[in-house]
Amino acid sequence: MPMKGSGQSDLREIDRWDGGVGWIAYPDEQMQRASHAFVADGGVWVVDPVDVDGLDDLLAEFGDVAGVVVMLDRHKRDAAAVANRHDVPVYVPDWMAGVAGKLDAPVERFGRELADTGYRAITVRDSSVPPWQEVGLYHEASGTLIVSESVGTGDYFLAPGERLGVHPMLRLFPPERALGSLSPERILVGHGEGVMQNATSALRDALDGARRKSPALYGKTLRAFLSG
Repeated sequence: MPMKGSGQSDLREIDRWDGGVGWIAYPDEQMQRASHAFVADGGVWVVDPVDVDGLDDLLAEFGDVAGVVVMLDRHKRDAAAVANRHDVPVYVPDWMAGVAGKLDAPVERFGRELADTGYRAITVRDSSVPPWQEVGLYHEASGTLIVSESVGTGDYFLAPGERLGVHPMLRLFPPERALGSLSPERILVGHGEGVMQNATSALRDALDGARRKSPALYGKTLRAFLSG
């Protein structure tokens, strides 16, 4: 099983709810890179996409694509390709450095809110050691929280008994300040399937247990961190 899939993709749908959908392009890869699209402000917003055959048909179920969002400095993924295909910009937080210049597509910056979507932008991490720039998106009215990397459900994120886990490299310093006050109904993550039920309790458990629990798959963590 490869760390990151390549070549022939095979779309597996995940995390469908009234306001959007998620997918994994390479279901057999260890990293379980997940991407999402949500409906807001009359359009479809695509988050950290890994391109896959059949993606445009999936997105068309929800409407026209309004923009593509990069939420983590390492998650440029296929954002430019998807944005260019739909003739829309890639949206990057106004404080995130070293990303816009590496995207072969028009770029729009956003601040405390993603355009007029109603999704609040949360600085989850802005650190040089380790290098890590991550924004979260939270829509309080629908209870939707999107977090690319600091928490996840991929195998290497989870300690025994966890439904959602803090990234192993952040367990000593979990993102409590950024995420601890939120009460989401669903949490969509960049690695693995989302938490679609009892999401607030899963988030509390993940943050509270981060320092005293450890995922078993440490050997995969550094490779996954470097690969995005």
